[in-house]
Amino acid sequence: MAFQAGGQRPAPRPGPGTPEAAQDYLRDYTVLLDSVPFPSLVVDHRWDVLLTNGAFRTLFQGVEPHPTAHPGANFLRFVLFHPDAATVLGDHETSWCLPMLADFSATAERHAHDPVLHAVRRDIAQDPIMDAAFRHGLPHWLRAVGERAAGHDGSVRPLLHPDPRWGATECRLLVETTSVLAGMECRRVTFVLRETPRAAGPGRRARRTASHLRVVPTAD
Repeated sequence: MAFQAGGQRPAPRPGPGTPEAAQDYLRDYTVLLDSVPFPSLVVDHRWDVLLTNGAFRTLFQGVEPHPTAHPGANFLRFVLFHPDAATVLGDHETSWCLPMLADFSATAERHAHDPVLHAVRRDIAQDPIMDAAFRHGLPHWLRAVGERAAGHDGSVRPLLHPDPRWGATECRLLVETTSVLAGMECRRVTFVLRETPRAAGPGRRARRTASHLRVVPTAD
């Protein structure tokens, strides 16, 4: 209408599937993410973090910087390798490490030639405890809980929130995607905090330690 009336032709919008369109979409998706009161992030198949919201950054505000395993950079590496992970992720080994190792194993099989996933596998191999968990503990654990139970979507996991109004509580993971995010091999993960937080008892908050994995649960 403006062009027919002698005005300026509107600037062309980026076509679907172009990098510019993807960036436009992610900018708008960031607005949506920031409106969510619960910690939420968008990750690709490697768990590289594309977007986070303010609630996510608040949850991990006390985590020390890390060159490769910061929660805002790669969430898989954070869970597996960051020494502070257990200070936020309750029952860190069983509720977080083993499910992430199961996710990594399945993803690495689907993307056998992904150099980033190969690098994660090398880092796992260089840690004797983590490597034993991956090669021996994980198969036993999967037989005990089942492949479906090891999934992320819908699982309820302990969380140690820095806000004392929550403290030691639980969250339900909701994993979802859209057609555009799926085309980018991305998904959104939201930590829905439980409405009735549990009182923090003695010893509930994990002590900061350099050991990120100590116990490998196995089936009898």
